[in-house]
Amino acid sequence: MEKRRLGTSTVQITPILMGTWQAGKKMWVGIEDADSIKTIRAAYEAGITTIDTAEVYGEGHSEQIVAEAVADVRDRIQYATKVFANHLKYQQVLEACDRSLKNLKTDYIDLYQIHWPSGAFNSDIVPIEETMRALNHLKEQGKILAIGVSNFSRTQLAEASQYGRIDSLQPPYSLFWRQVEKEAMPYCIDNNISILAYSPLAQGLLTGKFAPGHKFDPADNRAKNKLFQGENFERAQQALDKLRPISDRHNCTLAQLALAWLIAQPQTNAIAGARYPEQAIANAKAAEVKLSAEELAEIDTIGRIVTDHLDDNSVMWNW
Repeated sequence: MEKRRLGTSTVQITPILMGTWQAGKKMWVGIEDADSIKTIRAAYEAGITTIDTAEVYGEGHSEQIVAEAVADVRDRIQYATKVFANHLKYQQVLEACDRSLKNLKTDYIDLYQIHWPSGAFNSDIVPIEETMRALNHLKEQGKILAIGVSNFSRTQLAEASQYGRIDSLQPPYSLFWRQVEKEAMPYCIDNNISILAYSPLAQGLLTGKFAPGHKFDPADNRAKNKLFQGENFERAQQALDKLRPISDRHNCTLAQLALAWLIAQPQTNAIAGARYPEQAIANAKAAEVKLSAEELAEIDTIGRIVTDHLDDNSVMWNW
């Protein structure tokens, strides 16, 4: 898989990244460690060398599973992890990074990201200048190679950029969830900031495998996902019906089509999660699907069947 430069950093990433929220188990149902390890390994063997995790995914459990899966090929892997909103004071950032280094069994993290802005989830308000000072210090020490932010608005991204180089933004972004295009994406294009799209398949909705009337286990975070509810879900089914002929034409799945469309957008890469090896292998193959300008425009129009009816709230869940 051809790599891309992460922002202006020295880090080279794959356009499809392996997402490992589910490997942490918390807020997911029916996840087994053995499956997670095999799946992460399968992603690597299929050409996905960039793996995204976070300290909050199962309180470090996801990071430990990632290390178990690929620590032996660390020199060929790019680790992206995140510090949570409750650890953004100077000393807390340094301690969180050390924990993540230990969990990942490594002496450096390729991309270290602020997971949510301070104040999120009732966390303390910490000036972004203080958090960035800690991140810049970690970069000077060689413990991290690049700094990123996640779930930041354009305004928050611009503010953080005043205190250091931000090389990536991680927003929710898919054919069915496109708020990032309005304000943050133009800023990223102008400032050469890579976009790492999470939930690029709208938490599985873009796979087409969830039929009308599907009910999630209440413990599954998708039970609160706005896209799976009411008219949003019905419109998604209409859009999927229109996408199927295009995926058939390319002899690919709906999921691969959605990922191929996404990584063709400016500055954009896709973090695709997977429970099982065959899903990770299928995600990797999306990088081979080449869409024409006409097809990209057609897919764009189909996606708007869903997105034209959504409000401007960038949070995908009714938490």
